[in-house]
Amino acid sequence: MSGVIASGVVQDEYMDRKRWAWALSPVWICMPLMGIGLAAATRVEAWNWLTLVVWYLVLPVLDYAIGSDANNPPESAVPRLEQESYYRILTYITVPIHYVIVITAAWYVATRPITAAGFVGLTVSVGLVSGLAINTGHELGHKKTSFERWLAKIVLAVVGYGHFFVEHNRGHHKDVATPEDPASARLGENIYVFALREVPGACRRSWRSEAERLARRGKSPWSVHNEVLQPLLITLPLYAVLIAVLGPAMLIFLPLQAAFGWWQLTTANFIEHYGLLRQKGADGRYERCRPEHSWNANHIVTNLILFHLQRHSDHHANPTRRYQSLRNFEGLPELPSGYPAMFALANVPWAGRRVMDHRVIAWARGDLSKINMARQLSPARRAQYARMAAA
Repeated sequence: MSGVIASGVVQDEYMDRKRWAWALSPVWICMPLMGIGLAAATRVEAWNWLTLVVWYLVLPVLDYAIGSDANNPPESAVPRLEQESYYRILTYITVPIHYVIVITAAWYVATRPITAAGFVGLTVSVGLVSGLAINTGHELGHKKTSFERWLAKIVLAVVGYGHFFVEHNRGHHKDVATPEDPASARLGENIYVFALREVPGACRRSWRSEAERLARRGKSPWSVHNEVLQPLLITLPLYAVLIAVLGPAMLIFLPLQAAFGWWQLTTANFIEHYGLLRQKGADGRYERCRPEHSWNANHIVTNLILFHLQRHSDHHANPTRRYQSLRNFEGLPELPSGYPAMFALANVPWAGRRVMDHRVIAWARGDLSKINMARQLSPARRAQYARMAAA
């Protein structure tokens, strides 16, 4: 909606009804600190598992109960939304919060009496939130300002996944929804097989891409100009200081939280493009990535805590668009729930296939040739897909 002021200039009147609720994104990641506080106050170490319980149990219920919001901001309001500092500040303040969480939890497990179960619960909870540091880096890393791009590298360093800055922007976005992309899951592929392809494939692709970029500029890949190494040069001193100050407990805590953080990205990659395929044209090139090449989710609660990551379809079609402006489109492939529930399903392959495989085949209108299919499927699985396609 727009109105006219006295001077005759048209003024946009759109109000973002979720404006203040976007603050849940930086607030949510503080959940491990709440668990630490409750465990310390009550001496009940089960509170160290709070983040995992809320993520895998409470949030799916809230997604179901509160539902989805398919509304979009009007295009006339998008330039103003994109310029509003409030939305950017929320992403900026999330960066130091991630450091506070890791350092506080590291201090807690190293200096306070804690059982093995409490240690594992807190470490994995921090790892889940460290995975969301990759989400913060994802939002910031797509932006054009050097300040935001450096913030992306800084926040990715906390989880030791700095190569994502190069890999995601130059690799995944280029090859998404094709067999050439190690970060796009194939129909019939389970997440554990996918991870063996995705994690090393992403590392190799990021290094190759950055080495080629630097070679074109006459620079060595073994230099401070390497954007894969830059975040690593933050991670290594950070972890070294924590190990030196807090002792051998860090040799377990830091790798475990980082590994679980990496797993969150792997799981997100797995569900975001599962089975979807861009078609090749007569020239042998893949068609341009469109919104229908990503699974979308409009669930209100989890979008508010994930900087709208679940509106992944518009993100891939328009990667520089800021989270508050991402749109829903009619006819998109839709996830049946938000990411927490879908993450849980993905980790149980038979359950994930039962929920998603028929959706992939329906998206392709029964044409199996238009699906990104796992290369090694049993004859029984191929026959099952043929029956589903014919139904």
